[in-house]
Amino acid sequence: FGPFIGAIPSAFLILLVSPLKCLYFLIFILVLQQFDGNILGPKILGDSTGLPSFWVLFSILLFGGLLGIVLLIPFRKYFVKEMHGKYPFPEATATTEVLISGEKGGNQAKLLAVAGLIGGLYDFAVGTFGMWTEAVSTRICAWGQVAADKFKVVFSLNTSAAVLGLGYIIGLKYAMIITAGSCLVWFLVVPLVGSLADSIDPAAMASLLGVTRADIMADPQRLFTAENLFAFIGKPLGIGGIAMAGIIGIVKQSKIIRQAVGLAVSELGGGNKTQAAATERTQRDLTMKRILTILIATLVSIFVFFHFGLLDGWVQSVTAILIVFVISFLFTTVAANAIAIVGTNPVSGMTLMTLILSSLVLVSVGLSGTTGMTAALIIGGVVCTALSMAGGFITDLKIGYWLGTTPRKQEAWKFLGTFVAAATVAGVMIILNKSYGFVGEGALVAPQANAMAAVIQPLMTGGQTPWMLYFCGAALALVLVFSFFFRIIQVDGESMVPTLENGDKLVVWGAGYEPQRGDVVIVDSYTSYGRPLVKRVIAKGGDTVSIDYATGTVEVNGKVLEEDYIAEPTYLGYDVEFPYTVPEGTVFVMGDNRNASLDSRSSYVGCIAEQDILGKVLLCFLPFSDFGVVK
Repeated sequence: FGPFIGAIPSAFLILLVSPLKCLYFLIFILVLQQFDGNILGPKILGDSTGLPSFWVLFSILLFGGLLGIVLLIPFRKYFVKEMHGKYPFPEATATTEVLISGEKGGNQAKLLAVAGLIGGLYDFAVGTFGMWTEAVSTRICAWGQVAADKFKVVFSLNTSAAVLGLGYIIGLKYAMIITAGSCLVWFLVVPLVGSLADSIDPAAMASLLGVTRADIMADPQRLFTAENLFAFIGKPLGIGGIAMAGIIGIVKQSKIIRQAVGLAVSELGGGNKTQAAATERTQRDLTMKRILTILIATLVSIFVFFHFGLLDGWVQSVTAILIVFVISFLFTTVAANAIAIVGTNPVSGMTLMTLILSSLVLVSVGLSGTTGMTAALIIGGVVCTALSMAGGFITDLKIGYWLGTTPRKQEAWKFLGTFVAAATVAGVMIILNKSYGFVGEGALVAPQANAMAAVIQPLMTGGQTPWMLYFCGAALALVLVFSFFFRIIQVDGESMVPTLENGDKLVVWGAGYEPQRGDVVIVDSYTSYGRPLVKRVIAKGGDTVSIDYATGTVEVNGKVLEEDYIAEPTYLGYDVEFPYTVPEGTVFVMGDNRNASLDSRSSYVGCIAEQDILGKVLLCFLPFSDFGVVK
C-alpha cells in the first residue's frame, strides 16, 4: 500500500506530461492563425480574434486522451505481463526504482538522492550558467568547421544528464541502434548529398524539396550546409523510414490486434465470465463492454465536433472520423512498443504520417485549401494526443504491475487525469499565445510546428512535396529490416515434406524471436551438417514429450497433439527414450516428414539451445508454385 501511495504524485505528473507532447502540434494551429485569422472559421472560433478557443483546444486534447486510453487497455496484458522481462521499459524502470528506493530508505534512498543531486547540479550548471553547451559539436574546432563546410561532416553530442541516464537505462544494444540511425544520416547521407553541391542548382534543389524558409529562399546556397541538408533531406528520409517502421510494426502486432478484437467480441457475447471472476486482482482491467461504451461515446463526440464545428458534408465528417479511429488504433501498439523498448515515443513521425495520409484522403473527397489544412490538423491533433497518451499510459501500467496495483483502478483514474490535463494544457496554450505568440520577433520557437507546416501546406495548397525522399526513406527501412531482421534460407532435404519441399526458398524472421510450440524454425549450422536445419518446434524447456510409436501419436504434457501438417504418423524412433523432459533453455524439434527426419528424437541432434534458433519461417516465396505463408 505504501508504494502505491508514493506512486500517486508521480503518476499524476505523468498524466499531465503525456498530453504535453502534442503541444507542438497545437502550436502549429496557432502559427497558422497568425497568418490567417479566419482559417478555422466562425464555427470553430466562436469569435473574431483568430485564436482557437479554449474549448477547441480542450476538445482536441480530451478526445485524443480518451482514445489513447481505451485503445491501449486491450493490449495491457501483452505488453505488461506476457512480455515481462523481455522489454526493458526504461522510463518505467527508472520511476519504479525511485519509488522503491524512497520506500525502503537507507542506503538506497541516499544513493538516489546523491544521483538526483548530481544530475540536477549538472543540468543547472549547463542551463543556468552556461558553463558549457548542452549540445557539443565539432564546429567549435577549426578543423571541425572546415570538415562541416567542405565535407558536410558534423559530429555533435548531447551531454544532458537526462540523455546520459536514458542511455544507461536502455542498455548498450538499443543505444547502439539509435546511434546507428543518426550516424547513417549524418555521416553518409548528408556528406553524399553535400558532395554534389557544385553540380546542382541550389535554387532548383530548394524548389524540388519544397523549401519555404525565408533565409534559404533569399540565399539558396545556404541549403547546402550540413544542418540544412539534415533538416530538408535527412528528416524526410526519416519520416519515410518511420512510416515504413510503423507499417512493419502493425504487421508484427497483427496477431495481438486480432486477439484484442476477439476478446472484445467474446465479452460482448457474454463469454469469459467465469474466467473474469477468477482473474487475480493485479490482472483485472475494466470490462470490455465498458471500454467499448467509452470508445463509441468518444467517437460519436468527435464526429459531432467535426460535423457541426468544422466540416459541412457528411462524407467529409465520416471520412475524418474513420481516419482518426483507424490510424489511432493501428499506431497504438507501435507507440506502446517503442516506449517499452527505448523509452521514447516516435509520436512526431507518426503524427507527420497522419498529416500526410489525412491530407491525401481529405483532398480525394474534395476538401483542400485552408479548410482542408485545418481539418487535417485537427485530425492529427487528436491522433497525436492519443498516441502520446498510449505511450505514457503503458509506462504507468508497467509501474503498477511492478508495485502490485490493480490495473482497473489505474485505468479508471486515468480518465480523470486526462480531463484535468486537457483543461490545464489548453489554458496554458491560450496564455502562452497571448503573452508571447508563436510568430514574429520575440515569439516562442516552434520547430516541430514548422516541420509540420512544411509537410501539410504543399499537400493542401498544391505545392511541392518530397515524395521521393519519403519513398527512399521507406525503401531504406525495408532494406535495413531485411538485412538485419530477415534471412533468406533454402530448404535442403525432404524432412519437412509436405509443409516444405527440397529447394524451397524461405523468408525467416529472427529479430527478437522467441521459439513457440508449433513454429517452423531455422536451426543454426549444426554438428556435421554445415548448413541450417529446418524443423518444427514440438516442445519447450520444462515440457514432457511422449511418443507412442505403435499408434504414431505425440504427446506434450499429457496432451495428444493434433498434427494436420505431418506426412504420416510418427513410427520412426531413435535412441532417445520417452517420456522425455526437455531441458530449460532448449526446444524439442521434429521434421514434418516424421519417418524421414533426423531430429531431437536422436541424441545426435538432441534438443536445440534457444540461442541456436536463427528465427521463425514466415513464408515460402520460391518456387511460385509453393508460394504462401508457412504454418
